[in-house]
Amino acid sequence: MFVTVFLLLVALCAQKGNGLEREAGRGPGHVSVIIVGGTGDLAKKYLWQGFFQLYLHHAGAGNTFSFYGGGLSPAEKATPVLFEILKTVSCSKDVSQERCALLKEQFLRLSQYRQLKTLEDYQELAKQMEEQLQQEEMVEAGRLFYLSVPAFAYADIAEKINSSCRPTSGAWLRVVLEKPFGHDYRSAQVLSSQFRNSLKEEEMYRIDHYLGKQVVSKILPFRKENQRFLEPIWNRHHIERIEIVLKETLDVKGRIPFYDQYGVIRDVLQNHLTEVMMLLTMKLPQNLSSSDEVLQNKLEMLNSLLPLGKNQAVVGQYQAYKEEVQKEINQTKDRVSHTPTFAAVVAHIHEAQYEGVPILLISGKMLDERVGYARVLFKNDVFCLQNHDSVHCKPKQIVFYFGHGSLGYPAVLVSKNLFRPAGTDPHWKEVTEHKDAAVFGLPVSEYNVQVPAEDKEAYAELISHIFAGQKNSFVSTEILLASWALWTPLLNSLSGIFPRIYPGGSDNGDMLDVHLKGKEIKYNSEVVIISPDEMGGMSPSSYQVMKGKFRSAEMVSAWTEDLIERLAADMQDAAEAAVHQGGVFHLALSGGASPLALFHRLALYHFSFPWRETHVWMVDERCVPPTEQDSNFHNLHEHLLQHIKIPYHNIHPMPVQLNQRLCVEEDGGALLYEEELKKLVNDSSLHFILLGVGYDGHTASLFPGGKLDPLGKSLVALTESPTKPHQRMTLTLSAINRAHRVAVLVMGKGKHELVTQLSRTTENLNRYPVTGVKPANGSLAWYIDYDALLG
Repeated sequence: MFVTVFLLLVALCAQKGNGLEREAGRGPGHVSVIIVGGTGDLAKKYLWQGFFQLYLHHAGAGNTFSFYGGGLSPAEKATPVLFEILKTVSCSKDVSQERCALLKEQFLRLSQYRQLKTLEDYQELAKQMEEQLQQEEMVEAGRLFYLSVPAFAYADIAEKINSSCRPTSGAWLRVVLEKPFGHDYRSAQVLSSQFRNSLKEEEMYRIDHYLGKQVVSKILPFRKENQRFLEPIWNRHHIERIEIVLKETLDVKGRIPFYDQYGVIRDVLQNHLTEVMMLLTMKLPQNLSSSDEVLQNKLEMLNSLLPLGKNQAVVGQYQAYKEEVQKEINQTKDRVSHTPTFAAVVAHIHEAQYEGVPILLISGKMLDERVGYARVLFKNDVFCLQNHDSVHCKPKQIVFYFGHGSLGYPAVLVSKNLFRPAGTDPHWKEVTEHKDAAVFGLPVSEYNVQVPAEDKEAYAELISHIFAGQKNSFVSTEILLASWALWTPLLNSLSGIFPRIYPGGSDNGDMLDVHLKGKEIKYNSEVVIISPDEMGGMSPSSYQVMKGKFRSAEMVSAWTEDLIERLAADMQDAAEAAVHQGGVFHLALSGGASPLALFHRLALYHFSFPWRETHVWMVDERCVPPTEQDSNFHNLHEHLLQHIKIPYHNIHPMPVQLNQRLCVEEDGGALLYEEELKKLVNDSSLHFILLGVGYDGHTASLFPGGKLDPLGKSLVALTESPTKPHQRMTLTLSAINRAHRVAVLVMGKGKHELVTQLSRTTENLNRYPVTGVKPANGSLAWYIDYDALLG
């Protein structure tokens, strides 16, 4: 009887008390939890368990609860699915089996599924919540909506919540949003303005689950607890660099439609790693519990970062990604995705405290191990002349180890030659017995190690913060926009850059190692030349560019990115040599998809290419108007010519359209082009011709079964293609074989069978016209990527 009266008094006091306590989430009362997307993967794996943990901690402590799983499916279909998920929730070890069974039973009784599709559905939900409050005479503390749905649905759901589900009588409303929060600065702005019409800033909880990881949430308290040790050394005079790394071994199969739109920078660096960077480098707040102060200091730090451009990043893509894209998005074999699955970015803070200290943010898929950490490496000014194992000469570092990797558990590690950290936090404990493991080359015994006293899941931690109204573990609108303002220019600058292809796993070797020079970052490994004989038995990670022979001619082979880089460099070398010798460079380029990567490379990187002295000719052309997308000249213009400074009179499209008709022999278009060649090109010998090769062995527009005369006199001819558009104009083998240098570019796994056949056959013009390419007085080089060469 006494207990009942006491609880009633508490409830009455809470009802009469000011709204601030209730708004902070600490006041007693009824809380309605609604997970929109309540039967989805995230809800199944993390959210229901997190809310069950919340219920465990608060059941009988003044709060009552109702739980709703919402979704688009009808209730009769989704209710059994929801309850199968709810049956899997579990208690922590400190809860007895009897109490756990009782609480699970209560939790299931308090939970139900509701279809939440239309405005009327949300109005019905609101009506049910109000009726329950009245019938059971409960005081409402608040309503918590967790939107576990695609981001495009946020604005619509927020509007429905605003118009029909707002609590009355001063209870709080909290709406939780999952990333992505936009695709770039502009889209984040639009999304934020849409929310502004429905929700107040204090009602929005943008969740980044990384901020719920125990080690990440320990960073600020650790800095505060150890301030007397850290304050003298937390600056540019003592810090050598900061590394924030998240490595994953998995690919992105099953996520390609999402991932190909976002990539690793948007998926990981712009949010998770940026948040960790802020915690490490922001001004230490006076009050860690003050959300306003924490968020303001984060914002100041973000705004002090130097701009990021393409010289501050390197990107990569694991080899199988292209094939996965083709399978999951039904893309053609020629489609090239620039989406990076690996990125390393170097950031710098424009403040005296951190001036010149590089901050590395690195993440990738298909790497050698699964591990995440933030490492602060300090300078060591001690030199050990004889005893190199002395503790004084070992690295000085603090490692916030998020988990997995060689250690296998979350921990904060401090080198013993640095300081012994304070042990004032009751939720953390010191480890003195160490497993046989090493972290950054040092045995764990060389560190002072602190670990969580109890393992807690990130989502469960953040859900408890949402319930308590603690906003410092969430992303505010200001920080979101400041972060996108930092990352969007970098993303734009990388949009045309081809990522370095890497094989994945341990085969990556040192391919993804980076080198810092000033405020810029580059891959450490430059092009390495290895002969075919040396290649035998080596894994793909052991070589970058291979040089050898193919069909008795020079061959260069590499991962696609390196191959294109090498071809572009060779082309510029040839141009500079020709201009130096004769003042002009004549270049003929073929059509098709293969050269597009080269065009991008030339436009974006080769600013010193002598375009003013270069004449660009066509190897072949489809008989369509030059403004149509099928036109080779149209593609050449779109991807290269409009991006470079070349005199218009140095551009020579093939005259396929004369007298308002296409490729009619009497119009003499082929003869006109031949005469132009003879007039402008000494001895009709072009300096450099770039060819591709089709799956059927054709090159230029010289097709199997056609009339090919390598010794004929004509330089330009009309031909027939087996595919539409059938009519073509092309340089002949006679013109091609007069060139000083011919390059044949072959890329993609789809060409592997052709490459194999070509390596075995002698000259067979009827079947493989490309075998007729044999420069009389010039050189021939095959540029074949590893996909085409090795399959």
